Amino acid sequence: EVDVDDKAGLEVDGDLDLKSDSDIPDVPASNDSTPEVFNKALSGLSSRWKNWWIRGILSLAMISFFFLIIYLGPIVLMFVVLYVQIKCFHEIITIGYRVYHSYELPWFRTLSWYFLLCVNYFFYGETVADYFGGLVRREVPLQFLVRYHRFISFAMYLAGFCMFVLSLVKKHYRLQFYMFGWTHVTLLIIVTQSHLVIQNLFEGMIWFIVPISIVICNDIMAYLFGFFFGRTPLIKLSPKKTWEGFIGGFFATVVFGFLFAYTLSSYNYFVCPVDYNSETNSFIVDCEPSLLFHLQEYMLPSVLQSALGWETVHLYPFQIHSIALSTFASLIGPFGGFFASGFKRAFKIKASIMIRLVMLFVAEYNDFADTIPGHGGIMDRFDCQYLMATFVHVYITSFIRGPNPSKVLQQLLVLQPEQQLHIYNVLKSQLVERGALQPAISEQ
Repeated sequence: EVDVDDKAGLEVDGDLDLKSDSDIPDVPASNDSTPEVFNKALSGLSSRWKNWWIRGILSLAMISFFFLIIYLGPIVLMFVVLYVQIKCFHEIITIGYRVYHSYELPWFRTLSWYFLLCVNYFFYGETVADYFGGLVRREVPLQFLVRYHRFISFAMYLAGFCMFVLSLVKKHYRLQFYMFGWTHVTLLIIVTQSHLVIQNLFEGMIWFIVPISIVICNDIMAYLFGFFFGRTPLIKLSPKKTWEGFIGGFFATVVFGFLFAYTLSSYNYFVCPVDYNSETNSFIVDCEPSLLFHLQEYMLPSVLQSALGWETVHLYPFQIHSIALSTFASLIGPFGGFFASGFKRAFKIKASIMIRLVMLFVAEYNDFADTIPGHGGIMDRFDCQYLMATFVHVYITSFIRGPNPSKVLQQLLVLQPEQQLHIYNVLKSQLVERGALQPAISEQ
């Protein structure tokens, strides 16, 4: 019935020439990308234990690589985030391109990458204006680009918009607009959230490292608890998920986040905001840590006092915030996977080309590519990371970050001298009224 209704609706519009079922590209079967050396070494094991060993070995390798790029510093981290963003975008756009290409329609992939360039130019241009004020003031071309940044970004987008309109082909309008929306939703999910990852990094590498680490920990511990102790199905949408894995992953992640936050909070390299030194053309991570990263004495509840025999404990305030981050990663993060599973089951029907496209997308959601054997593609490893990055950014802006004096100063320095003088006089009068500045000193 859905098939008939949807096709009838398309025939009324008359703007989409549907192909027969044999012409629509089938969902490609997943390929076994496991290296041959693993297949030989683990040939005597069952598929369940073989998958366990492969996931375990490659997880350790990825964790080691993660610590390596942390050691290399903020600039390497930013380039890695950019690479992951581009790779995730490529994996998703390729799915849509397989359907689009079967109709021999022009410019889809070219326009998709062009819009990726436009959006990255907009976001990273904003980052340059916010965090690289010294470099901008020194380079005249950058001053022009920063001053008219949003206008240039909008003009670039309009050029792509006009190219899309010119690419429209009669009888395929609906499909082309579907793909236009596909590209923009992908940009919203991937590029916007990867930009938030960079924003979190500039707040201090601890806001980058801890959230990523607790997502990794929850993924690993939920898998281990479910593998060894899982008996009770958690939700019908994901039959392999169990209550034992869900609950075990939650407690293990909270404990890990709490202890890991304590370890990192004692190092300025991790807690200080990342600043750019225009004189040396390098990033510096050095400051007097904020109160979040100074040990504070806390009084324990009476129940814990009687159980532990302690009245007070010394903790970093950031450890309290790590509990909130761990709770989100453990309890809310998995629902992204549940949503995808429900989406997959909702569209297990044959209908219009858009539903075919959604089926193709969801069928590959759990295996976007074969980049990482046993894990799938890059997107499989970073879908929850993007959601976590958004939560961390919202959390910082809501509960942590106050007005940033360095950003205010950078904005003041690009004003005209008469505007700066006016702000100086207003600020001086306000300080005198509040008693923060003596009138005699202000006259001098």
